[in-house]
Amino acid sequence: MNFLRGVMGGQSAGPQHTEIETIQKLCDRVASSTLLDDRRNAVRALKSLSKKYRLEVGIQAMEHLIHVLQTDRSDSEIIGYALDTLYNIISNDEEEEVEENSTRQSGDLGSQFTEIFIKQQENVTLLLSLLEEFDFHVRWPGVKLLTSLLKQLGPQVQQIILVSPMGVSRLMDLLADSREVIRNDGVLLLQALTRSNGAIQKIVAFENAFERLLDIITEEGNSDGGIVVEDCLILLQNLLKNNNSNQNFFKEGSYIQRMKPWFHVGDENSGWSAQKVTNLHVMLQLVRVLVSPTNPPGATSSCQKAMFQCGLLQQLCTILMATGVPADILTEVNHVGAGATQCKLKSGILRRSRCQLKEKQ
Repeated sequence: MNFLRGVMGGQSAGPQHTEIETIQKLCDRVASSTLLDDRRNAVRALKSLSKKYRLEVGIQAMEHLIHVLQTDRSDSEIIGYALDTLYNIISNDEEEEVEENSTRQSGDLGSQFTEIFIKQQENVTLLLSLLEEFDFHVRWPGVKLLTSLLKQLGPQVQQIILVSPMGVSRLMDLLADSREVIRNDGVLLLQALTRSNGAIQKIVAFENAFERLLDIITEEGNSDGGIVVEDCLILLQNLLKNNNSNQNFFKEGSYIQRMKPWFHVGDENSGWSAQKVTNLHVMLQLVRVLVSPTNPPGATSSCQKAMFQCGLLQQLCTILMATGVPADILTEVNHVGAGATQCKLKSGILRRSRCQLKEKQ
């Protein structure tokens, strides 16, 4: 931590000497106290200081916090405090604005602390094992911490998880958690985990991700759902875009047929919510991914055929004729419909719908 100590020493407007002494005393209590209550209270106090004195707590306490995760697993309360404190140190999602000079001096603390944390790969493995705990006070902060690590140094953390025994499988269990906040944050974690990593994308897909994500989208109300639907759709994009293996698995698993209800749109003169418009846009982008001209010709044509046979194409044409549909959605449906239509069908259903749309306008 020499770099960070240099940054800390160079700050002219840092914390008072008493705060630094307090943090040091708390770290000493965590390291040396034989009573669990004393260690727990000390970690809780470090958590309360970790947002305001992020740099100082990070420098002095990180090693002690990791040791707590290793040795005090039987006490979910102290584990939760330790995970929350590490999250505050590593995450760049600050709730309050700090002074501009302080921001420049501290640099990207999140990346620096992440680099220190993952330098010992067993720290990430330890975190993965903690996510198997069902206790809310352990699992939820663990999910947030791992997500922050992936946001800071994604490729490095992805590689560690990839070589960890059952690493990806452990994370897939989050989608089945009955507590919505953990399930929803689990979706965000998997978004960061699968970004630009084909190997992890394949593992996630074969761990039943498509089934679980489509179930969540249905439960949340398809296009009428909230931001959770959007998050699930973005994760589906990560899994399918430029991944021919996953696209084939998606088609062979009859998941294209489950996309049809997404586009059930009646005449809605009462207006569309901004979230519904966003959801429809991402849903249409997923159709484009499956019928992209950059996919292997055979894969594209088989997806086109499946979309026609299950009635998804007809559903898109119905949207073109519905009233109250925003203009940008109509434009997007028009483009997507062209890609989803087989050449021999272009003179049929889609062309008729386009002609009717022009007459309607």
